[in-house]
Amino acid sequence: MNIVFMGTPDFAVPCLEKLIKSENCNVLAVFTQPDKKVGRKQLLTPPPVKVLAVQHNIPVYQPVTLKNEDAFETIRKLNPDLLVVVAYGKILPKPILDYPKFGCINVHASLLPKYRGAAPIQWAVLNGDKKTGVCVQQMDIGIDTGDILFTEETDIGINETSEELFERLSVIGADALIKTMDLIIKGQTNPVPQPDGDFGYASMIDKSMSNIDWSKSAFEVHNQIRGLQSWPCASTVINGKNVKVHKSVLSSEKGNEAGKVVNNKNVVTVSCGDGNCIDILELQPDGKKRMDAKSFLAGNKIETGQFIGE
Repeated sequence: MNIVFMGTPDFAVPCLEKLIKSENCNVLAVFTQPDKKVGRKQLLTPPPVKVLAVQHNIPVYQPVTLKNEDAFETIRKLNPDLLVVVAYGKILPKPILDYPKFGCINVHASLLPKYRGAAPIQWAVLNGDKKTGVCVQQMDIGIDTGDILFTEETDIGINETSEELFERLSVIGADALIKTMDLIIKGQTNPVPQPDGDFGYASMIDKSMSNIDWSKSAFEVHNQIRGLQSWPCASTVINGKNVKVHKSVLSSEKGNEAGKVVNNKNVVTVSCGDGNCIDILELQPDGKKRMDAKSFLAGNKIETGQFIGE
């Protein structure tokens, strides 16, 4: 089957790798986002999907928009049987959705219809969900509203970060994609329409979500730290300076005042609003590298009974 692949970040790479290796698939071309300037030196950097495509001599297209005749004409000339879309970052117009013989399918990192939108992995962790998964859907003009072709579930660990879950789901998604491709080729798909209703939209994550509110429960704070890893990261104020909090676990300690440090022996244990505590395991002061709590405490004085946060 002749395929055009559309994807951009690391999450999409395992899917493209599987398609390239598949005997049943021929990747005609890759569409990905334009190269972007990255880091302090603002070096122009290609997306991970482009890097993989170039390694395999697959033609790469990086249009600024798909909403013009040029983009449609490129698809028409390539004449794919199917478009596979994985975290591409652009909305496909209806003429492109309708052109391929088998339409367009999308690998989405949630158990649809829950968490339609841009950041399903982060929101599943932020909300403390115990399960998530990957859905392969037949795309329509809505945002993640297409018929479900394949679903794969997985548990979310109590201390698993969104970064860790991101990596796991990218592999699960690639396996789900190949299984779906096999069903499409054999004509054995059984599309399941999604129900109507509001199932929680996974809006984009931004820096305004970083500040830790210690009056919340320990579970909520822990989920915030897990869910915002590795960007933009949860943060708090310690000794008047902003500090990123990278890793935590729920503590067996008890406290009675939100934001109060109750233990400073190799970890920073902080009381939350419900009287339960979290152990902070990894931190990062502004302008410095990420470090474990023991290293942080060696260079930053934190007393038991001290309050942190704004």
